[in-house]
Amino acid sequence: MIVRDIYLRQLREFIDKPFVKVITGLRRSGKSSILRLLSDEFIVNGIEVSNIIYLNFESFEFSEVDKADKLYKYIQAKIVNNERYYILLDEIQEVAGWEKAVNSFLVDFNADIYITGSNSRLLSSELATYLAGRYIEIHINTLSFAEYLLFKHERTHADTTDRYHEFNHFLRMGGFPVLHTGEYSFDTAYKVVYDIYSSAILRDTVQRYNIRDVELLERVVKYVFDNTGNKFSAKNVADYFKNQFRKIDLNTVYNYLNALESAFIIYRIPRYDIKGKEILKTNEKYYVGDQSLLYAVMGFKDRLISGILENIVMLELKRRGYRVFVGKSGDNEIDFIAERNELKIYVQVAYKMTEQTTIDREFRPLLKIKDHFPKYVVTMDEVWTDNMEGIRHKHIADFLLLENF
Repeated sequence: MIVRDIYLRQLREFIDKPFVKVITGLRRSGKSSILRLLSDEFIVNGIEVSNIIYLNFESFEFSEVDKADKLYKYIQAKIVNNERYYILLDEIQEVAGWEKAVNSFLVDFNADIYITGSNSRLLSSELATYLAGRYIEIHINTLSFAEYLLFKHERTHADTTDRYHEFNHFLRMGGFPVLHTGEYSFDTAYKVVYDIYSSAILRDTVQRYNIRDVELLERVVKYVFDNTGNKFSAKNVADYFKNQFRKIDLNTVYNYLNALESAFIIYRIPRYDIKGKEILKTNEKYYVGDQSLLYAVMGFKDRLISGILENIVMLELKRRGYRVFVGKSGDNEIDFIAERNELKIYVQVAYKMTEQTTIDREFRPLLKIKDHFPKYVVTMDEVWTDNMEGIRHKHIADFLLLENF
């Protein structure tokens, strides 16, 4: 397997620390592989195989271990002495009452515990009840552009130095790791992604939240996907359906959006008023968990390119541990303000700078901000990349591969 070191580095910091390590992410984003890579590292570092207990609850092998008491008894039978054991539990949400068993492992055994799950709301609510202050969450995204290049080079040994050409392929193919372990046409890839999407919708939204009107949920998904990178509210969604002669109340819209967000199918990015220094609670932006989800559901649409580029930048910022906001400064909007500890960056994203009006629109809001933090305009321009008064203009491929922002 190809090592995704960005996540393994985070996990290494917490090995043998008194926290349950909770690995979350969209289905098929690579959580299971991260867990297996971690298990391999344990063995390389001298831990006996018998002291590593790995269960994947999506495997039929463990289908009968479906309740907390059964899980506890299974693990208890594997622990035969007082040595340190490493318990790795993949897709833990398939076990009813799992949080009670995990809590008992902490109390009863000399164990270091790692779990994965595909539904943030389910995990966070139960962890907060039983494991408050005793867990750390590490979120896994689909492949970054840098990881895509690594996967391609490791698999094919092809020359990947033409990063602009490679980005065009990454833009269309998306970042689900499975798509980069072999050769796939775009049509075949989107069929694979649609199956992933269908599984996430069914198991991590419909079943978890007892949603009855699946057809209406999928219509909400298509509305969100079609408005990737646009500001809208739950009321906008309800009004849209009203115009389509479909009645849907605001609470239902909120519930559907929350369910989709908890399954990592979409991300909600709040707006931040720079002058007022407050988070605004209206007209947030929504993005998708991977751009290929949009293509699989909606088809590839050239008119959505600006929103898709924003989506890719947003995911990269989140991968690097930034808290991401949409910026508002008076009448101007900044695509992203990203904060991490004492660091802050401002990013505008556009397709290409084809006209002076586009240049003015993208640079003007950043020129009005007088602090010393880095500011970027990110586009797909391959020729015109001039900086302006300290604001750096980068091709998106170059931006994504920067070591530091």
